Amino acid sequence: MDMTMNIATTDIRMDDAALYRLMTWLSPGFPVGAYAYSHGIEWAVEDGAVRDRDTLGSWLEDILHHGGGRSDAILFQHAWTAARAGDNDRLGDINDLAVALAPSRERRVETVSQGRAFLIAIAPTWPWDGAIDIAAHDGTDVTYPIAVAMAAAGHGVPVRPALHAYLHAFAANLISAGVRLIPLGQTEGQQLLARLESTVHALANEALAADLDDLGGAAFLADIASMRHETQYTRLFRS
Repeated sequence: MDMTMNIATTDIRMDDAALYRLMTWLSPGFPVGAYAYSHGIEWAVEDGAVRDRDTLGSWLEDILHHGGGRSDAILFQHAWTAARAGDNDRLGDINDLAVALAPSRERRVETVSQGRAFLIAIAPTWPWDGAIDIAAHDGTDVTYPIAVAMAAAGHGVPVRPALHAYLHAFAANLISAGVRLIPLGQTEGQQLLARLESTVHALANEALAADLDDLGGAAFLADIASMRHETQYTRLFRS
């Protein structure tokens, strides 16, 4: 049975407890260390490719449409479906694929460090019955979108709002990095978040209907930026 068949029509209603948890897990205050990563934007600012609000907005739209944001979204919905069905083997395979798709050492560190931190933080605070523990052994790499999808599925948070919230947090964190690096004012940062609303909405809808065979990207400059960042002389961020 194709587990993705009914994703697009999944009931999106959420109770108050599920909403509360989703907002907590994806808030800037949840201890995953997202503030330490720029997804290569630091090098793009150094290079001059990102230099103001408009160029940052275009850079982020490309990442969401064609880069890591799109891959994360597709992996997220498949991981949520596997976790909801209790299919541990498929969930592990999806996570392995997510790790393998990291295009650079720093991007791999970015996603697995946040994934591990998320699971460490959530284990004593919001455990769930029948948790699919692909992180049972120390040193297991669990990517961030897979970790959040597991928790959302385990707590009965519907996939559509969970995915929208994940992508909102993804975009907001990168905007925050750009605000600090360029620098920009806080109002300009919020204007960028408003600009990306339709992009996030369209990406979530696309990902909900996508198969794993649809994975792939073309945000080559963002990938190269993450590679160049590894040897950047002065750095504020880990990626």
